[in-house]
Amino acid sequence: MTATIHWLVTSPRLPAGLMSAQAWDVLRAAAHVYAADSSATVSAVEAAGVEVTRLSAAEAVATLRRTGGVWIASDDGDEHLARSLAEAIAAAPNGADVELVAGSWDSPGGRLLDLVAVIDRLRSPGGCPWDAAQTHESLAPYLLEESYETVDAIQSGDRQDLREELGDVLMQPLLHARLASEDEDGFTIDDVAADIVAKLIRRHPHVFAGETAERIEDLHGRWDELKSQEKPQRRYATDGVVSGQPALSLAAKYLSRTTRAGLEIPTETDATQFSEYARTSDSFGELLMGLVALARRHDIEPELALREAAERFAARARAIEDSAS
Repeated sequence: MTATIHWLVTSPRLPAGLMSAQAWDVLRAAAHVYAADSSATVSAVEAAGVEVTRLSAAEAVATLRRTGGVWIASDDGDEHLARSLAEAIAAAPNGADVELVAGSWDSPGGRLLDLVAVIDRLRSPGGCPWDAAQTHESLAPYLLEESYETVDAIQSGDRQDLREELGDVLMQPLLHARLASEDEDGFTIDDVAADIVAKLIRRHPHVFAGETAERIEDLHGRWDELKSQEKPQRRYATDGVVSGQPALSLAAKYLSRTTRAGLEIPTETDATQFSEYARTSDSFGELLMGLVALARRHDIEPELALREAAERFAARARAIEDSAS
């Protein structure tokens, strides 16, 4: 008679014993249940009254082929043992039937728990001296650097590179949250996640609260209304814009904010004479490059010059808002 082997796999990221009804049915009906060593899952199974026999890897191959039964796989799925068993079954005249039983599985984002655990280990006593020495201030440059590297990966079109860089970016907020959890009045990564979940739900009433929005343009006014309710201390359209960002993105953000607020704020220089030339991304980029070259010839720092012009623009916008009110 051909033996039947049930290979039971579970997620180490879920509470032990939190398994599917199918898994528990298979365990309770089995004449033999085996495992390599003690684990949280094995302990939960034994606590439920199911006897579990411990076997070494060498014993497991021979025993499972002969008796069948349930094998409770370790957290890594016992892939090496599974390969050995498959080879033995293929070489045997009668073989054996193997059925995979998913006791539990990760929900989307489950591997984030692994990253939280790794960072906690790095930062804890006995971990990495470099990680233990970091502060919010010392880590700040890495947040910017990893963000720029991610943009490079997006522009390169290399999906594997993008995957790696996104991981580097993802690590940064987890590190900051781990540091913050050590403060007396600090917070944890769960607090951070709870805040952003609440904000996303609050700012998407057309998804979560029954409102309707058929076009992206319909959302802008509602978003601004919701933001003003959350931050009533902001008086002007340009309030809340991060002034430390690069000057070009700062200028673009000021223009975006004032336009969405319905403000007509003229710039100090009318650049419409370049509109025929700068009609594509490439030609506009070349125009900007030429302006940078011109600034260098006149010993002007273009980043600083644009930043000052952007701040003058924001000041004019605030003055117009004050006059209107």
